[in-house]
Amino acid sequence: MKPIINYFKQTDKLYWLIMLSISAYSLLLLKPIPPSSSGRSYFTVQLIAIVIGYCGAIFLTLIDYREIANYWYLVAGFCLFLIVYTHIFGVAVTSSGGINAKAWIKLPGGTFQPSELVKIGFMITFSKHLSELKKRELLESFPQVILLACHAMVPILLVHFQGDDGTAVIFFCMFLSMTFGAGVQLRYFAAVFAAIAIGFPIAWQYILKDYQKMRLTSFLHPENDPLKDGYQQYRGMLSIGSGQFWGRGLFNSDTRVSKKVVPVQEKDFIFSVAGELLGFVGCMLILLLLTLLLFRTLRIARKSPDCLGSSICFGFFGMVAAQALFNLGMCLSLLPVMGVTLPFFSAGGSSASCLYFGFGLVMSVYMHKVSPDKVSLQHKF
Repeated sequence: MKPIINYFKQTDKLYWLIMLSISAYSLLLLKPIPPSSSGRSYFTVQLIAIVIGYCGAIFLTLIDYREIANYWYLVAGFCLFLIVYTHIFGVAVTSSGGINAKAWIKLPGGTFQPSELVKIGFMITFSKHLSELKKRELLESFPQVILLACHAMVPILLVHFQGDDGTAVIFFCMFLSMTFGAGVQLRYFAAVFAAIAIGFPIAWQYILKDYQKMRLTSFLHPENDPLKDGYQQYRGMLSIGSGQFWGRGLFNSDTRVSKKVVPVQEKDFIFSVAGELLGFVGCMLILLLLTLLLFRTLRIARKSPDCLGSSICFGFFGMVAAQALFNLGMCLSLLPVMGVTLPFFSAGGSSASCLYFGFGLVMSVYMHKVSPDKVSLQHKF
């Protein structure tokens, strides 16, 4: 019992409290959702994923993040193996928005999405890359910035070729967040956004197909095509609005949630479940918890003793913030549907477990913010 007490004394207790609150709330939202067609309870699967995630997170906190990063080459090799294996032997799973990505592998009892674990690997390898450049004062070097971009393009392109463009966008956002946090000069970001601004009209005219254009524009007026391209978003907005301020009741048996009116409500549109059952209050609680988590992550990044630790924190921040932004944008018809889940709240064993691994890495930065040499010196005296 004493080692457990000593362990939690060294952790960021508020960070743990926020994370435990998010876990409890996510399970609460999944409980009323009817089981899948195979009879599997989303609540049970999520609970197992959360337990696995916390076990992995605690294990990671016990290891100095510097030691983990020293084995970046093993992490990189394993991540490449996972993506290539998935590309060859993976299975396609259809999600919202017409997504049909070959991004899952079969495991006993279900499927696993390796790209979720690769996000955590990218946090480690890219943070190591940034810290080495920072140490050598090469972050302002144009060739080195190009190499950073090449590093990021590896997972971006690999998941793009799997058909999972939503995940590719999240990798890109993590890349932006981590490079910005490390201190890469703003002119490089301006160049990136300028290239996007120039390239998008060209892609729209010559590369994108008609169905892709329709998918990117249907979110503007989903009510104009409520039975086809706007079907999911239109029904999702009706569910959110039906809850009004307090919601229709968490375990009310006569709801759109219980009738599965919104497709994939347990994953991409979990926000519509909160909106209908718990109303405006329930939606705002999700926003509050995620905001607290993100601000606490930035606080740990600010107190990190080195670029490696802060970059890990910024990687986690970029991943959670981007997923939350895109998912909420989808649910509120501010952005097109792209198959991005709401972090920690959406059902999905792969995503949930790996997000908690990311939390464990950030907590490792907090718990090992004093260098090993200083720790041993303090114990000595």
